[in-house]
Amino acid sequence: MQGELVRALGGAVASTSLLGVPLGHNSSFLQGPAFAPPRIREAIWCGSTNSTTEEGKELNDPRVLTDVGDVPVQEIRDCGVDDDRLMNVITESVKLVMEEDPLHPLVLGGDHSISFPVIRAVSEKLGGPVDVLHLDAHPDIYDAFEGNKYSHASSFARIMEGGYARRLLQVGIRSITKEGREQGKRFGVEQYEMRTFSRDRQFLENLKLGEGVKGVYISVDVDCLDPAFAPGVSHIEPGGLSFRDVLNILHNLQADVVAADVVEFNPQRDTVDGMTAMVAAKLVRELTAKISK
Repeated sequence: MQGELVRALGGAVASTSLLGVPLGHNSSFLQGPAFAPPRIREAIWCGSTNSTTEEGKELNDPRVLTDVGDVPVQEIRDCGVDDDRLMNVITESVKLVMEEDPLHPLVLGGDHSISFPVIRAVSEKLGGPVDVLHLDAHPDIYDAFEGNKYSHASSFARIMEGGYARRLLQVGIRSITKEGREQGKRFGVEQYEMRTFSRDRQFLENLKLGEGVKGVYISVDVDCLDPAFAPGVSHIEPGGLSFRDVLNILHNLQADVVAADVVEFNPQRDTVDGMTAMVAAKLVRELTAKISK
């Protein structure tokens, strides 16, 4: 794996590095997110649109984005590797990407369990915690959902336990249990539920993430969006953010974004003209622009 990444990275000077982590077995419902990375890549370069972001970045500029391929998750699992070791492989793969300074990883999931090893890698590589902006319908902070400590519903409990995030802001929440709220209080999480979400500019300006830490990590679960905008997800939860809500948050965030992920797109449920793949692709484009200096 490392040799493949090094060869793929040879001579690259892009500010953002696209890395796929096609992991789906930690999903609690459907494992379709494992098939997402190639579908997102296909949509990024689809001829029905262009490679320019809304803020004017050109993705086909070699200084902006490079693609280093996927972590071979299934091959690793077929060798009998358990999740403890698999999470370590993902962490080390992300660190390898970050060796090629100034590359910043933009990771394509996969289910949301990948955010733990990725954020761990970013924090350890940068030498300190980051602030995390987490857009999601769910807080994903169960101690161990259905007995699985690496469940996609438990990733942020592992992140907070490890001290890899100083602040965790969760926006778009609309499916949260008593345990989710209690865990949020335990870890000091700032949870913005959709029932009280404000779309005014003051909310965006008051985020003030990244001050005094190594930077900001953005984790976008595609189901943060209302299913009218992104039906191709495993957990359909009505009443979510609009796509423009998400872009306004990204565009107005005044912070040094050092890494990001886009997770939980499920191609097996993306039956409306591949619409959710295009949504995920646009998220990748706009996150790339946010990371690029």
